[in-house]
Amino acid sequence: MKSLARSAGIGLLFIAGSFAQEGQRFTFDVGGGFTNPVGNTGRHVDEGWNIQGGFGYNFTSWLGAKIDLGYNSFGINSATLNNFGVPGGSVQVFSATLDPVVHLNPKGHVDVYVTGGGGLFHRYQNFTQPTTSVFTTFDPFFGFYPVAVPTNQVLASYSSNKPGIDVGAGIAIGTRFHGKIFAEAKYDRIYNGNYHTDYVPVTFGFRW
Repeated sequence: MKSLARSAGIGLLFIAGSFAQEGQRFTFDVGGGFTNPVGNTGRHVDEGWNIQGGFGYNFTSWLGAKIDLGYNSFGINSATLNNFGVPGGSVQVFSATLDPVVHLNPKGHVDVYVTGGGGLFHRYQNFTQPTTSVFTTFDPFFGFYPVAVPTNQVLASYSSNKPGIDVGAGIAIGTRFHGKIFAEAKYDRIYNGNYHTDYVPVTFGFRW
């Protein structure tokens, strides 16, 4: 009986250890930061901001792969707006890429990693002008009454879905919360025929 109990205990420990190891293989992260347009893109839009998220699987402690989802937003600069004769505009990019990740110090408190891959990029741009919209609201004393709210009117817009690539590097620092804070920068290029969209999102976040 003792031998059976000992064997069962060892088996349970082995199973628990296997599940613990398996759980560490999955990863996901979320973050945000600023985005620098580069090249020809930098001559048309201002510095923007980004929100990023991703999930993936670590095949070994050194090698993994992630699906990265990103949203980058830029304002069109004043020189470009003046050329088009419009007062405002913006460019937004949503991306979904498959990115292998190579960890250079996976078991250390501070890990440096490189990553890169490619996927689909959805780019949306619009030109706008200030206007007002009228809404009806309610006050116990005045009753229902109209309120004018400043907003933007879209004068023209265009969207496209194009392939693209990304490549970059980052640093991740371990915490006591069984995760790591990270900072990374990636060069993104969207292939738009003869004109590419190039930008570098710099992201800070937390990875589990």
